[in-house]
Amino acid sequence: MQFNSKEELYKRVLPALRTKKDEFSRLGYSYIKEEDIWNYLVISSFQDAHELMLSDIVSDIMHVPLKEVDAYLKETIKRQKREAKLDS
Repeated sequence: MQFNSKEELYKRVLPALRTKKDEFSRLGYSYIKEEDIWNYLVISSFQDAHELMLSDIVSDIMHVPLKEVDAYLKETIKRQKREAKLDS
């Protein structure tokens, strides 16, 4: 199966991402969202991979380590410019 864009692939694996997000939420990590899991995997696993099978991608999603996604998300937040919104 081939996909024309990352967006198309993302939509196809969204059920697996939701399942993993729900698992993380049950473990007390309700702030981790589907896009956080996806972004972590794009950077850590998919970036240099070529011709991945859909089953490999779903397997990576289902086996992604919670602590690694959590650390990635916290590091991403630290790098963002955080300031008070003062305009009305």
